Amino acid sequence: MTLQKRKSKSSRLSRRPKPSRGSTNKARPRKAAKEVALAEVKDDLSKYLRLAVDEEIVITRHGRPAGILIGFGSEEDWFEYRLEHHPEFLRRIEEARVALRAGRGIPLRDVR
Repeated sequence: MTLQKRKSKSSRLSRRPKPSRGSTNKARPRKAAKEVALAEVKDDLSKYLRLAVDEEIVITRHGRPAGILIGFGSEEDWFEYRLEHHPEFLRRIEEARVALRAGRGIPLRDVR
């Protein structure tokens, strides 16, 4: 018995136009999370990466949430995600907010 090579379902979908560099998909709101079994994701990861650009994909193992797949429509989206989840960046933002609330900020007119 020989195994036949399975054709990729993703090839026909990958022909859609790519977003221009630096463009963002902020105008499109994300849909509610979609739950998908780990076995399905493993069988067609590229398909789920494309879907994850518009909606979060919750990966389940034995029917229970095990992880989440988040897609990025552009390099800028990836950069923003990294900033939003970088502990040092978040710490500095919080420090700045505390300083502003305490009146230790510099007015914008003085910066120019």
